[in-house]
Amino acid sequence: MTLTRRVLETDWTLTCARPVGAPELPDAIPATVPGTVHTDLLAARLIPDPYLDLNEIAVDWVGRCDWRYDLAFDWHDNGAGQVDLVCPGLDTFARLSLNGTLIGETANMNRTFRFDVSALLREGENTLSILFESAWTRGEQLASQYEPRPNNYPGPANLMRKMACNFGWDWGPTLVTAGIWQSITLESWSEARLASVRPEITVHGADGHVRISAEIVGGTPGAVLRGTVAGVTSELPVEGLASFDLLVPEPQLWWPHGLGGQPLYDLTVELLRGEEVLDTWSRRIGFRSVRLDTGSDAHGTAFTIVVNDVPVYVCGANWIPDDCFLPRVTPDRYRARVDQAKRANINLLRVWGGGIYETDAFYEACNEAGMLVWQDFLFACAAYPEEGDLPAEIEAEARDNIVRLMPHPALVLWNGNNENIWGWVDWGWQAALEGRTWGLGYYLDLLPRLVAELDPTRPYWAGSPYSGSMDIHPNNPAHGCTHIWDVWNDIGYEHYRGSIPRFASEFGWQAPPTWATLSQSVHDQPMTPTSPGVWHHQKATIGNGKLLRGLAGHLPSPQSMDDWHFATQLNQARAIRLAVEHMRSHRPVNMGAIVWQLNDCWPVTSWSAIDGYGRLKPLWYAMRAVYAPHLLTIQPRGEELYLFAANERTLFWRGPVTIKRLRFDGTVLAEWTHWRLCADRLDIGSLAIPAAVATPGDPARELLIATMHDSTAYHYFAEDIALDLPKPKVEIDVEGEGQQWRVTLRARTLLKDLCLFVDRTHPDAEIDDMLVTLLPGETRSFLVTSPVPLTAEILSSKPVFRCANDLVQG
Repeated sequence: MTLTRRVLETDWTLTCARPVGAPELPDAIPATVPGTVHTDLLAARLIPDPYLDLNEIAVDWVGRCDWRYDLAFDWHDNGAGQVDLVCPGLDTFARLSLNGTLIGETANMNRTFRFDVSALLREGENTLSILFESAWTRGEQLASQYEPRPNNYPGPANLMRKMACNFGWDWGPTLVTAGIWQSITLESWSEARLASVRPEITVHGADGHVRISAEIVGGTPGAVLRGTVAGVTSELPVEGLASFDLLVPEPQLWWPHGLGGQPLYDLTVELLRGEEVLDTWSRRIGFRSVRLDTGSDAHGTAFTIVVNDVPVYVCGANWIPDDCFLPRVTPDRYRARVDQAKRANINLLRVWGGGIYETDAFYEACNEAGMLVWQDFLFACAAYPEEGDLPAEIEAEARDNIVRLMPHPALVLWNGNNENIWGWVDWGWQAALEGRTWGLGYYLDLLPRLVAELDPTRPYWAGSPYSGSMDIHPNNPAHGCTHIWDVWNDIGYEHYRGSIPRFASEFGWQAPPTWATLSQSVHDQPMTPTSPGVWHHQKATIGNGKLLRGLAGHLPSPQSMDDWHFATQLNQARAIRLAVEHMRSHRPVNMGAIVWQLNDCWPVTSWSAIDGYGRLKPLWYAMRAVYAPHLLTIQPRGEELYLFAANERTLFWRGPVTIKRLRFDGTVLAEWTHWRLCADRLDIGSLAIPAAVATPGDPARELLIATMHDSTAYHYFAEDIALDLPKPKVEIDVEGEGQQWRVTLRARTLLKDLCLFVDRTHPDAEIDDMLVTLLPGETRSFLVTSPVPLTAEILSSKPVFRCANDLVQG
């Protein structure tokens, strides 16, 4: 018979099995599967929203209790020889019982578990119970089992296989979850089934190759394995483990967006006996080659992702779980978030090691969008034991997810860990460990061995950061990939120019969320940077102090909540823009920048470009500009200024360049036109700016503007705090009806980094651009989506209308 699947999603109930500080609760609470204990309690109105105010603390008891999920379901014998209960998402320490008999225990939320329940099912009603032990309770037991090991964050995440940021991070709350976070199914089958399918997808010359390795459980004499892709079919008699090849003549190649299309082909693998299909596996795949260039050169050791033999400059962002309660991240939400990244000209998302291996919906959205994916294995900021039960769980988890994710063309790199090798070298771990294991065996032996065995088509890198050798400092900017965290933690963002990293896989700057998100999640009266709710939604150590310190030398110290909110958001955007422009101007020595971070898991002051409720911060607009395929930027080189044209398109970019030095009132003081600046495809062009143009007469009142086609670069000769920016004057015209509005601004003075914060008029209002600079007399139109009517009076007043001028004037 053909394998059939029955999803067990409805009619679950939830019971508190071991109350620890819990209020009085009903005996049976309606439960949603997939779901979590927190979301079920929230739906039943038994807890307040943990994302609001200080409610995170009020619901801490939820993570301290044990919880039981129960389901009564009917089952009727359909003649299947075997029935398996398949559980891909049990969070985390679970005991499963069917009809009162224990069928298994789990201790890993990151892998799939399968239990043979054939002998326990009975005709008619059956009862399935899953008891989840508190991760805190199990963590205490593990802490007594393992000797102490360093961990940058409180909690036992490094002793178990649970999402590490559940226990809190410097941008995330401590909401320790439990529950069935992915669907549970009953699989009924006879004779044989496909246990796993591994397609190794490569390109040789113009042809696509798919090597299919399939593991078959059970045995059927005369069974055949058939694979089909792009109209090509191959069959092979099978016994236990089968491997065969499909050759696809001249398929269309899959490319990162901006470099080509994203054609996807249906790959189907069938297990047959005669004409009967016993089991089927299918995925959408893409043909492309990928390698990691780590060759030595005059600058050190390269770190370049090469797709289809084309070196790709990575304009990236780090991805964290998009919600603390994972089942709330639906396929539509994944697609929306990936689309936001693509619209910001991001071409790679790094799935960070303190979160999860995302569900297939995330990778499918990236496949369709041409969004490259760098996937961390799940180790972050801590020492991990290599004894006890942990190594076996880690190997099973890695095998499971390598095989699951390898069909996705978007996935281009496996990475061993986040910051652990760096931690061992620089964070005092060696003295604390006293020779105990800390995870190096995973990163340098187990994981690369598993990738080589299961997914040899993709590169593996041991860590982020990592230099490529334990003999070279792991965070040496001349070798491999680098994290830049002294900027933000210790020094100002101008110091991004202090080094030229081969590849920056983490760097970032903080700012609060949009005002609509902040006011939706915090209800302090009055609201200030240090009022209880705002303070609680800032998880970084001395975070608010670093925000203010980071303004020093750039912008005046804010004197009101509105000014604090705008100034810190503006400073975040400025910091990242300076860093990325600096790195891109050093192409090809530097071949990638991955900003920390794209998204948030809840409403919080953080490094994100998209806040916890999915709204765009000014940083998002800055990233869209600085990651533009055609970037014009003015950069210092010693005592001179140079203009750089970075071109990430497949056609050369050339044209005349005009550079002007102007007073803030628009008067042209010097002008120079170069007849042609040429940047070859996937390359950079540059020219020195003549001293007569580059040298200001009055640094406080002048700027440089360079233009090439529709690209513009601005350069100021001093920081805003030292500029004589005029009091902003503007004329505004508003046209529209319904929810679509065109807002046209005509500048009467220089307006530096103009923003219209339309979310101040309505939480759902959105605007198409921010951080726009206008010279006197220039006009710019914006498209605004707003459920409420807009007027020139509303849009021209603070706190909706903001620019750097009014911060300085204030």
